[in-house]
Amino acid sequence: MTDTPGREPAGRDPEQRLPATRPPAEVAPVGRFTSSPSTRSSELTPERAAQVVRQSSNARWVGFLAVVVVILFVALYWFYELGVPGGLSQPRLGADGAELAAQQVTAVERGYNVYEANCARCHGEQGQGGIGPVLNQQDKLFAHLSADYLKNILLVGGRYACGNAKSLMPVWSDQANPPGPLNYRQIEELIAFLRAPSTETYLVRHPELLDPKIDPITGEVETFKGWVDPAYKPEPEATPYPACWLDALTGDDGGEATPAPSVDPSATVVDIAALNIAFDVSALSAPADEAFVLKFDNQDDAIQHNVEIKDAGGASVFKGELFAGPGVRDYQVGPLAAGSYPFLCTVHPNMTGTLTTE
Repeated sequence: MTDTPGREPAGRDPEQRLPATRPPAEVAPVGRFTSSPSTRSSELTPERAAQVVRQSSNARWVGFLAVVVVILFVALYWFYELGVPGGLSQPRLGADGAELAAQQVTAVERGYNVYEANCARCHGEQGQGGIGPVLNQQDKLFAHLSADYLKNILLVGGRYACGNAKSLMPVWSDQANPPGPLNYRQIEELIAFLRAPSTETYLVRHPELLDPKIDPITGEVETFKGWVDPAYKPEPEATPYPACWLDALTGDDGGEATPAPSVDPSATVVDIAALNIAFDVSALSAPADEAFVLKFDNQDDAIQHNVEIKDAGGASVFKGELFAGPGVRDYQVGPLAAGSYPFLCTVHPNMTGTLTTE
């Protein structure tokens, strides 16, 4: 065999290279694709016609019943929403309002337990302050401690308030990074408690069982009230509560430090220190009617402290400068009459003691 063009192998006819010739196709008979006349008849038998009539009647009844059901449903739903005339039933819309109110009460009561377990140690059982700032002041609750602000504080921590990265206020929300111990529901319940109105009375419940707690002494159910006074309105000329709570301690309402008096270099020196949010002593003594130096050593890193002295009536007679530790300040205290004077830290009212002058 060769591939050379124009040359055929020996003994092969050139016509044999063409395709084989096919015989002509036969036309299929018409009857092959046509059914018998009986199958193409369009006439209905009497039985089939009666069956069609019965099926049409059933369809009309089904449609009629469907319309009746829809009408009854609309009527019943209307009365369910708005109530049956004559007071035979309560409207659902009103029931929803009562249900929402009940849910809010439940959130406040659960939030009370969240607060007691996690917040009362620093902010006080009644929000009066302690290691942490006061929470129950009406001017602070009015606009400053809003739901959004509280949510941000719990998510970010104390640095959101004063920009202090070493703030003692930790992150509480488990949505933070790193996450805190409280989930979104506990956060909402805690905020509901902090924003609860003082006009409402709530039940103290067991954290696990949620049954009302009974006072073992009185035998009565324990209750509490919210902190927010709905009728409170600040004076028109009042300064809004500052974004940083520390700024409120040095405002123009008598919160500034007491000006330093002239003290004799040989004056008595009284030493006091602060460590772990506590004074190292609870009793001090100083000479009566003589100026003296109160040497204050703040050993708490990045935490602001001071020493404020009050008289028996609770009026401030001396307020030392606030400063963050570690650091030392020599407070020059003017003459005090003989007697007992309670002292405390302005920022942390749980830090207390008594100064005796004689």
